Amino acid sequence: MSISINIINNSENAIPAYATEGSAGMDIRANITEPITLKSLERYLVPTGIFMEIPTGYEVQVRPRSGLAVKNGLTCLNSPGTIDSDYRGEVRVLLVNLSNEEQVINCGERVAQLVVAKVENARLSVVQELNDTQRGTGGFGHTGTH
Repeated sequence: MSISINIINNSENAIPAYATEGSAGMDIRANITEPITLKSLERYLVPTGIFMEIPTGYEVQVRPRSGLAVKNGLTCLNSPGTIDSDYRGEVRVLLVNLSNEEQVINCGERVAQLVVAKVENARLSVVQELNDTQRGTGGFGHTGTH
């Protein structure tokens, strides 16, 4: 199944695209006038020149690219980031350098991937108690370390 998303591309780069037939995410590229150098642990909001009209009932998630993470130590903060269906501003990618060395981002470089996802709105009901489960209130690490 596929949906249609209207897009404005104010960059010289290609629009986001799936790299292979089985790709879940579309690569999106940096739209910058000069290279950006990120020091270790430095973050930067990378412009893309892309604007989207996402249909109601969907979101677009901004996720890290595995190759950029493993090769350069660059990843997305607030991941996955959500682009809501009513947002009409520029898509920007919040990158952070988790390596020990400076990393350079160039114009046109693939900096993240976009995944389209269906969303459901919830109706919250205030109650006095919740149904019990075998897990109960067990949280982080409650099932052991292995």
